[in-house]
Amino acid sequence: MKKAQIVIGLGFGDEGKGITTDFLASQHPEAVVIRFSGGQQAAHTVMIDERKHVHSSFASGALRGLPSYFTEHCTIHPDFLFNEMEELKAKNGNIELHIHPLAKVTTPFDVWQNRTSVKNLEHGTCGKGVGATMKRHESPYKLFAADLIAPREMLMEKLKGIAYYYGFVEENEIRELLNPFLNAIDGVDWKINDYNYLTSFDHLIFEGSQGILLDMDHGVFPNVTYAHTTSKNAYEICKLLKIEDIEMYYVTRSYATRHGNGWMSNEKEIALKNNEEETCTFNEYQKELRFGEIDYNLLNYALKLDAAYVFPAKNNLVVTCLDQIDENFKVENLDVKFDEVYGSCSPYSKDFKFLKK
Repeated sequence: MKKAQIVIGLGFGDEGKGITTDFLASQHPEAVVIRFSGGQQAAHTVMIDERKHVHSSFASGALRGLPSYFTEHCTIHPDFLFNEMEELKAKNGNIELHIHPLAKVTTPFDVWQNRTSVKNLEHGTCGKGVGATMKRHESPYKLFAADLIAPREMLMEKLKGIAYYYGFVEENEIRELLNPFLNAIDGVDWKINDYNYLTSFDHLIFEGSQGILLDMDHGVFPNVTYAHTTSKNAYEICKLLKIEDIEMYYVTRSYATRHGNGWMSNEKEIALKNNEEETCTFNEYQKELRFGEIDYNLLNYALKLDAAYVFPAKNNLVVTCLDQIDENFKVENLDVKFDEVYGSCSPYSKDFKFLKK
């Protein structure tokens, strides 16, 4: 019987979805890891012995050797993808990446829009072009993963249309922006496959992006991400593949974090320790990583929301960064009964431990 495990962040992102996914990958080396929201803006850190990798354009099983799959709900940027592919090669990771034909492609023009639009900068952006890509796809100027393997002349016509959509008219400027993009496309062995590819696996690990509190439908607008960060997309794919054995892994730090602008409850300065491996400390567009005390009411809100989208057989909780603050995490303050509660004090999945069974 096929089984699915779904990893979801309960906050504003940066909860520890990468280490949780790697933990599951270590237990199921025959699995495939599936990204079902977001795209190249992810920064999911995995550490295995002396190897460290920040997964963005590949799923967080890649360093451990598992293949990656990006669904139609994701975005990809060929230039970023190519660069990360080269990094993974050097670390002996798995660069096998399969992409749904309808995954959305980010262009250099989308990145330009994200980084120069005053409205985007006010609302919060990581500068990777994801929001602009999703917004553009509401217009006729679409670009899908399948277009990357279409005749080059057709691809170029679509890219010129997108350039004009953003107001680029100078041929030399357009060519200069597109050259690295086109070189990256030529440097990747594209595997464009629909969901039939997933039927060859008995175990599927779904890796979420960001957190439920940034969901485009449920976050505090306008400081949200342009994606469904709940289990919605993953559960719909499970139904399509007729997978009924579903296990949830809800992830939170022992304190709260948020990157970028927007409302945050219980925000305050926190004296952290043992956090030398923190990845997302600063971003030119999102600025400093923000911190706060854990808000159990918000965690209960996020759990209640996600329960509206998925009917799992088993609920698990993962609490990361337990050794970075002195306060104890109070599982009893959560309304959901968890089958198992895991804890982590380090960025290594081998250090996961049971807190409660």
